Amino acid sequence: MIFAIADLHFDSTKEKPMDVFGENWKNHEQKIIRDWKEKVKENDLVLLPGDISWGLKLKDALPDLEKIDKLPGKKIISKGNHDYWWSSINKMESQGFKSIKFLHNNSYEYEGFSICGTRGWMAKDSLEFSEADEKIYDREVLRLKNSLGQAKNKKIIVMIHYPPFSQNHEENEFSKNLVEYKVELCLYGHLHGKSHKFAFEGEKNGVIYKFVASDFLDFKLERIF
Repeated sequence: MIFAIADLHFDSTKEKPMDVFGENWKNHEQKIIRDWKEKVKENDLVLLPGDISWGLKLKDALPDLEKIDKLPGKKIISKGNHDYWWSSINKMESQGFKSIKFLHNNSYEYEGFSICGTRGWMAKDSLEFSEADEKIYDREVLRLKNSLGQAKNKKIIVMIHYPPFSQNHEENEFSKNLVEYKVELCLYGHLHGKSHKFAFEGEKNGVIYKFVASDFLDFKLERIF
């Protein structure tokens, strides 16, 4: 089976309590872990599209990553906007994790599926979008193309942290690439609380979109396949 959940926002330092964003976030880490252990078997796959740990550096995030590593199943992690600890693939994978792989300019295969993706970036029609954001945006589009170009299976699942379309759900460069590469399913997160109303779920131009932010899922893993 394949499961997914984004925006774990684990915090071993206890410096970023998430319940400031609402009572539903109280003890959210324990809720996620309890549900995970109830659902996931050792040969299952869990997809984690970004915002994994509040650690600022890799050494700060290690306790959170090690906690995830010990949970059942295989895991693929892609980057979120708050994953400041993110480093090079070689450095991250040299930490001795037994069940975690990191998605960055690459792809992975699992039971007939290719798992691709990138972080993505804010929509160009966002009020905050600047000239500096343009460069990051273009780089993320290229990373998505690099990842999709390495897919070995016809069935493709894409993990992307930011919503892969404009604010009014029209196609942008990210979603156009999903259509071009005939992606079957796209998972994304990033939006929390009242921003859930801006999420889109369903089929668009042949691609199925699933919104898997942890608070939207009530901190329970979503079974994908």
